[in-house]
Amino acid sequence: TKRQRVKPFVKYVNYSHIMPTRYQVPAEVQPATLVTDQQMDSPDGRIEAKKYVKKLLQEKFLTPPPDKSGKPSKDVIYLRKKLRF
Repeated sequence: TKRQRVKPFVKYVNYSHIMPTRYQVPAEVQPATLVTDQQMDSPDGRIEAKKYVKKLLQEKFLTPPPDKSGKPSKDVIYLRKKLRF
C-alpha cells in the first residue's frame, strides 16, 4: 500500500548538523557503510545505492525487529497506524 512505500535518497551529510528525532536506525544497520564514495561519484552508482537502501529499509519495516520481550517494536507498529485527526 501507499503507507508502506519507502522512497530513499542518498547525499553527503555533516553529522554535526543532524538533529535527533524519535526515529532511529537499528544498530545492525551501519549508515556510513551503506553507500561508498565511488557510488556517489556517478549517477548510476547513486541509483544502485538507492535501490540497495530501499530494499534494506523495506525489509526492516515489513518485518520489524523484536524488542526485549520478543514482540515487534512499537515504533514500527506506530508508523503503520492510520493517523487520527
